[in-house]
Amino acid sequence: MIPLGYMAKRIATRPDWLKCTQVEEVLSASSCVSHDFADWINYWRHNGYWCFDRPEIISEVAKAHGIDLHRCRWFYYEGYEQAFDDQLRAWIDYSPEESFATSVQAPTNRTLRGYDVVTYSCGNSSECSPLSCNHMAEQIETNSHCLLDSFEVAHELTTQGKFADCEPGPYRILAVYEVPSP
Repeated sequence: MIPLGYMAKRIATRPDWLKCTQVEEVLSASSCVSHDFADWINYWRHNGYWCFDRPEIISEVAKAHGIDLHRCRWFYYEGYEQAFDDQLRAWIDYSPEESFATSVQAPTNRTLRGYDVVTYSCGNSSECSPLSCNHMAEQIETNSHCLLDSFEVAHELTTQGKFADCEPGPYRILAVYEVPSP
């Protein structure tokens, strides 16, 4: 797995429109349901995977721009080395955007919450998670965080094209770790 970086998020409980009682909260890497701490892209402190290399960078951005992080939970992401191109029906390589320095410092303390499958049609930041955004958690067994419990299941479902008609791909598999706030 490739270290992608960190994000602080405001976590939502399961929305009423998502009809799967096993889901208690949505820890997706996308910001469609559980929102990122801010509209952070315009601060230009992210890395080439469109995450942050260290949690302290998020804290610095928040302090500089008066953003309250008290209700946020903190996450660290790792990505499978390849993305699934739903048009080619094949796994393809991807890399960070070269114009941004990428030097992710892996956390010493992290808790794996599960695996997400996320669209990257623009090739940079995560877009949608079919598990939550497209109600696929109503058809696929997920954990209470609206994530898959194993990489193997995420890889198999993606390879089988289970998410192909949800949103434009390619799709990346991300390990979602919760980390302590800095």
